[in-house]
Amino acid sequence: MIKGLAASITASVLFGVLYYLAPLLAPLDGEQIFGWRMLCTMPFTTMLLFSRGQWPLVRQLVLRAWRQPLLALGIVASSALLGIQIWLFLWAPLHGRALPVSLGYFLLPLVMVLAGRVLYRERLSSLQWLATALAAAGVVHEVVRTGGMPWETWLVALGYTAYFILRRRMGTGHLGGHWLDMLLLVPAASWFVLRAPSSLPLMAENAHLWALVPAVGVISAVALALYMAANRLLPMGLFGLLGYVEPVLLAIVALLLGESIGATQWPTYGPIFAAVAVLMIDGTLRLRQRSQRPAPA
Repeated sequence: MIKGLAASITASVLFGVLYYLAPLLAPLDGEQIFGWRMLCTMPFTTMLLFSRGQWPLVRQLVLRAWRQPLLALGIVASSALLGIQIWLFLWAPLHGRALPVSLGYFLLPLVMVLAGRVLYRERLSSLQWLATALAAAGVVHEVVRTGGMPWETWLVALGYTAYFILRRRMGTGHLGGHWLDMLLLVPAASWFVLRAPSSLPLMAENAHLWALVPAVGVISAVALALYMAANRLLPMGLFGLLGYVEPVLLAIVALLLGESIGATQWPTYGPIFAAVAVLMIDGTLRLRQRSQRPAPA
């Protein structure tokens, strides 16, 4: 249990570090950073794949896709959805949009709860309904105030939900499926690195990038490995609760990078933060109830 907790929290911290490092990778732009991150992360993810003995899952998935064209299209769509999220994660801090993206990560668990209700007929507890109402109040306020939520927020909350649902439908929710998604992104990553004007001269002219760019790849791979380990070592409920650590850290990083929540924005952010707190309380109570159930004879 302790190892699982340490792995989950460390993974969230490392994702926060990646968020903070993005502006330090200038003069690379968001697309170039995406390209370098993918190319530097892929070798470490491949080593993780083989060390976990999951290469057969990749082979089975490729054979299924060969026989089922719709599955092949679904895998391409899954890879594209993941690529957009990876790009946005490092683009946002460079362009002063880190806070809207962190808000998307706050909304993501709530959107997932609603998706479970609509698509899989999962029942919601009273606290989950309360959390949904609070989040809806925040969204409604933002729509009234500005005419809509930031596109970055919706892209995270809806895009990641679509990604997870698609992987569940296809049966690719494992490291092998994730590796295949990343492999399909390598051509796009290579193009972003080499397209005119090529980022190679920028790498050669800026010595700080020689260390930072490989570091981004290593941190990404280590964070993924720890995330997978936490998923294996922790009860699913506790693993889900600890997933709220990351958006909190991303919001803190956004504030450290100079972004701020204005007085008129608090009626948006406040209810959404409260909704996440309610979900955490709900999850904690569920875990406690499960621990108190008598073991089967």
